[in-house]
Amino acid sequence: MLALPVLLPLCGAGLSLLGPHRAAVRALSGVVLTVVLADALALLVLADRDGPQAVHMGGWPAPLGITLVADRLSALLLSVSALVSLAVLGFAVGQGTAEHRRRTARVFHPAYLVLVAGVGLAYLSGDLFNLFVAFETMLAASYVLITLDADRDRTRAGMTYTIVSLTSSLLFITLIALVYAATGTVTLAQLGPRLAELDDGLSGALALLTLTVLGIKTALVPLHFWLPDSYPTAPAPITAVFAALLTKVGVYAVLRTETLLFPRDGPWPLLAWVAIATLLTGILGALAQDDLNRLLSFTLVSHIGFMLFGLALFDVRGLTGTILYVVHHIVAQAALFLVADLMVRRSDTASLSRMAGRPAPGALVAVLFALPAMSLAGIPPFSGFVAKLALLEAGADDGGAVSYALLGAAVLTSALTLYAMTRVWTAGFMKPPRPERGPSVRTRGAWLMLVSAAGVTAAGLVITVGAGPLARLAERAAHDLISPQAYRSVVLGEGER
Repeated sequence: MLALPVLLPLCGAGLSLLGPHRAAVRALSGVVLTVVLADALALLVLADRDGPQAVHMGGWPAPLGITLVADRLSALLLSVSALVSLAVLGFAVGQGTAEHRRRTARVFHPAYLVLVAGVGLAYLSGDLFNLFVAFETMLAASYVLITLDADRDRTRAGMTYTIVSLTSSLLFITLIALVYAATGTVTLAQLGPRLAELDDGLSGALALLTLTVLGIKTALVPLHFWLPDSYPTAPAPITAVFAALLTKVGVYAVLRTETLLFPRDGPWPLLAWVAIATLLTGILGALAQDDLNRLLSFTLVSHIGFMLFGLALFDVRGLTGTILYVVHHIVAQAALFLVADLMVRRSDTASLSRMAGRPAPGALVAVLFALPAMSLAGIPPFSGFVAKLALLEAGADDGGAVSYALLGAAVLTSALTLYAMTRVWTAGFMKPPRPERGPSVRTRGAWLMLVSAAGVTAAGLVITVGAGPLARLAERAAHDLISPQAYRSVVLGEGER
């Protein structure tokens, strides 16, 4: 079960290259992602009931071999990511991104499945080196996806994305070498105690380098510059899956490494100020945009700061809020990018100023935009409000100056996010609807796009309805992060912590 989220998409990618018919390739991709989703949900049940699950590949125990580990956090994020991947695949097929040309069809499905395999490996990796391999797997697939049928602008954006990613990869492999030289291991379960034995200066330098390396992948300010230039140029489904998953894999890596390798007894002021800078810089950048996709990309950068908020507090309540926010944001951000494409297709422009002078896309698209937009802005009772409330309560309970600064930045960012979403709503929907022109909007592809976007939006409503059980699960996952004894035991054995 632990190997399936990685091996099954890779095998599916290989088979999809041999598929003689588009329908067969579509069916194969859909079945693979459905099985991955079911497997992830089963792992979540097992991890929550019995504790972390681990498998030593080839029978080689850690630290000699490759170990895959699923605890509550990794299984939860894997489940949500698999759900969004499946919905985005449906949207891509309906839109035509996946197969409007024969050459593109033969490339999209294998690359997409490889991307999903990389996401699964990142969540399940039990050591730093395989975490690096997971990022490289995702990046190799994303290079292909971001440049599908590339024009001049998309090629330039792909170059920016590639150069920044390769730079981050070089820093990552350097970090792994330094960590191994200092501790003699790259197994996550062993690194915490061994790093604690190092000189404070060396340990602090490694912690800062780790944050920098993963901060590039997560798009933390000031390492965020590549994201708003890269994501908006890709096809809408690709932008949606990148925004929903790739940055969250970076957030997960930051959560895992900072709590397991560099635990702290109280708030980390440096990370708190990075969170504040990310919150405010991102949302101010969003307000300056006229292009809808760039606005959403800057909003994505901004809301990474909410996820750092709880981690910076380094307590159970803060981490609970962070986990809730990551789950909410995966779904809300994917939904917004998918609906944004529906808006652009109906109005024939991504410019808000031009969109304001064109007919509205219709009531259904308006509803599909309004629900995740209100959730992102933190309007009660949606999931974004629940997650933000948990973070604000954690910051108020801490009571320090840094925590109050975080609180102020979070409240201001939420208000400005609401203003940004109101700008989009005014430009896109505060006008007469577009008159229907026969069957052009009733094609099978158009309905599949609507159903896929509605499915992601409905998932956000399910999170809202299930906020209570989800919050309790997130709290248990936060306890696991603060007290990782069970994680270490299942990887290393009871007597080898």
